[in-house]
Amino acid sequence: MQELLSYIRTISPLKTQTLLELQQCFKPLSLKKGELFVKEGEYAQQIGFLKTGIVRAFFLNEKGKEYTKQFFTKSSIIGAYSSLITKQPNKIAQQALTDCEILVANFNEIEKLYVKFHDLERLGRKIAEFYFLEKEQKEIEMALLDGKKRYVLMRKKFPTIETIVPQYHITSYLGISATQLSRIRRNLSKP
Repeated sequence: MQELLSYIRTISPLKTQTLLELQQCFKPLSLKKGELFVKEGEYAQQIGFLKTGIVRAFFLNEKGKEYTKQFFTKSSIIGAYSSLITKQPNKIAQQALTDCEILVANFNEIEKLYVKFHDLERLGRKIAEFYFLEKEQKEIEMALLDGKKRYVLMRKKFPTIETIVPQYHITSYLGISATQLSRIRRNLSKP
C-alpha cells in the first residue's frame, strides 16, 4: 500500500481521512505472466495500481492482428478507463507480460468517494489528464516521427523493457516490422 500512497503524494495531496477511506477500497491481486487484467468485450468494474511487473494494453483488428497500444510499468494506474466511464464493453485488453502485483479497487467505490472527498476527485482528474496527455503524445509520435526516433523515445521511457518483453510486442508498440527494428538497432550500435 505504501507504493500507492507515494504515487498519490507525487500527484496531488490528500487529507488523512480521504487516504484512510481510499486505502480500504484496495485489495492485493497477483497476476501471472500471460493473464489478463482486463478482457476485451467485458464491462470493466475495477481499476488497479501496478506495484510490480509489466502490463500491456492491446487490441485486435478484425483479422486477429494484435496492436500494442501501451506498456505500463510499476507505479502505474491500469484498467479499462473508457469502459469504466462509458459503461460500455471494453475494446482494449490488458495483459501481464511478467508476474505482477496489483492493488485493485472497485471503480464504483472510488466514484462514491469522489462525491464525499473533493481532494480525491481532484486526484482522479489529474490522473486522467496525465493519461490523456500521454495518449496524445503517443499519437503525435506515431504520426510525425520515424521508427528510429520512436524506438529511441521508447528506450528512454522504458529502459529495461527490451530485455523482458518479446520483440513482437515492441514492434507492435512502435508500429514497425521486425526487420525495421533489427535495422534500427544495428544502425544505433554502430560507432
